Amino acid sequence: MAPAARAGTEAHFTPGAPGIGDPYFPLEGNGGFDTRHYDLSFSYDPAGDRLEGLAVITAKATQNLSRFDLDLQQLDVSSVTVGPQRAEFARDGQELQITPKQPIPDGRTFTVAIHYGGVPQTIVGSPVVFGSPYGFLHTDDGAFMGDEPNAASTWFPVSDHPADKATYTFRVTVPKGLGVVANGTLMYDVDAGDKSLWVWDEPLPMASYLATADIGHWLVKQGRTPGGIPEYVAVDPVLPDVTVDGVTKSALDFFYDSTAEAGDLWSQTFGPYPFDVIGAIADNATYDGRPLGFSLETQTKPVYSAVRNAGTIAHELAHQWFGDSVSVATWDNIWLNEGFATFAEYLWGEHTGAGSAHDAFLADYSRPATSAFWNQAIADPQRDTMFASAVYRRGGMTLQALREKIDDDDTFFRILKTWTSTHEYGNGTTAEFTALAERISGLDLGAFFQTWLYTPSKPTTW
Repeated sequence: MAPAARAGTEAHFTPGAPGIGDPYFPLEGNGGFDTRHYDLSFSYDPAGDRLEGLAVITAKATQNLSRFDLDLQQLDVSSVTVGPQRAEFARDGQELQITPKQPIPDGRTFTVAIHYGGVPQTIVGSPVVFGSPYGFLHTDDGAFMGDEPNAASTWFPVSDHPADKATYTFRVTVPKGLGVVANGTLMYDVDAGDKSLWVWDEPLPMASYLATADIGHWLVKQGRTPGGIPEYVAVDPVLPDVTVDGVTKSALDFFYDSTAEAGDLWSQTFGPYPFDVIGAIADNATYDGRPLGFSLETQTKPVYSAVRNAGTIAHELAHQWFGDSVSVATWDNIWLNEGFATFAEYLWGEHTGAGSAHDAFLADYSRPATSAFWNQAIADPQRDTMFASAVYRRGGMTLQALREKIDDDDTFFRILKTWTSTHEYGNGTTAEFTALAERISGLDLGAFFQTWLYTPSKPTTW
């Protein structure tokens, strides 16, 4: 209950902001409230590509709200209720503007229920991901969701920014014979007539772009990694066998074994695994008949649009720590996700005997100073180039250079483990990481980070 207004005064209620003000995506997310839980019920039939949904969102007001927004692209809304009462709503681009019958006091927890539906539209042509299709992807036998950075709103109403994390429940109805694989743990599935209901629950905070609920035919393998982490892997039955070092495995066994090996390694390297289950979702996903080159660190189970190599699997699983548990506070900090996962690839090479992290650093460093690779300040890479290779590779190089500058692996890896533990289930910034590195190492690293993160030229001294 919000505190009562003082005698003789009247509470002032204002609309929540349409976005959180991210420097790259100012309209993503929404102001005036903090989401706590999404209970998403929807049906989807690949035969008609139509989704019909009910989203019940629990949130807490952070101001006196006369109106608030959610993000929703293209899909139609038929009704909205806030608590037990019908609410007025309007559309303004991707903004779903909701006006409750009674204003919501600061500090009050409330629920909003949105009935919505339509044919979800895949985002294509965006320079942010170099024109690749993303968001809700229609497949031959179902659907495949990969939402980074701003496409969760292609399939449900959402405060679509990683600064506004929440827990999730998915209740997905599909034609009988199809399966659903989503974040978290499968609570149950049940057949009713010609339909099947699949219920998944993710009880730990999750950024919206990491949500997924993939529909199709699946082969499933469950168990525990050698280190004891519960594991759930689902692959499309049409994916081919995989041969590595002369050993051939089914795609299911390849993803299961690679996920287990990488998950256990990162648990030792970066700190305890932060979630309840680890796994993979590997689909045979195409767009307009062309294969998608898609891998994304969706929480607990990264999604892959085809068979990927073990290094890619290791990269996406490193994101469970760097990106999923510790998410960016704003998207200009994206190197904290991609640079850290690329550094994990360096470590994976050391683990598998492919070469040292120092050698991987030198291979990346060998690009000539005239290469466009060096013409980007990766601590602020700009929206349309936020996923450029330099953000990944120079980010990984920054961490290896830091490791070598500190010259003590115990200290260096204590920095990474402290980062993952102190920001667990939260958000972080470059400034917070650099301050932590200085505090734990005892070194003045201002010039080092200025060189590696903020200077758009090839480093020569650091």
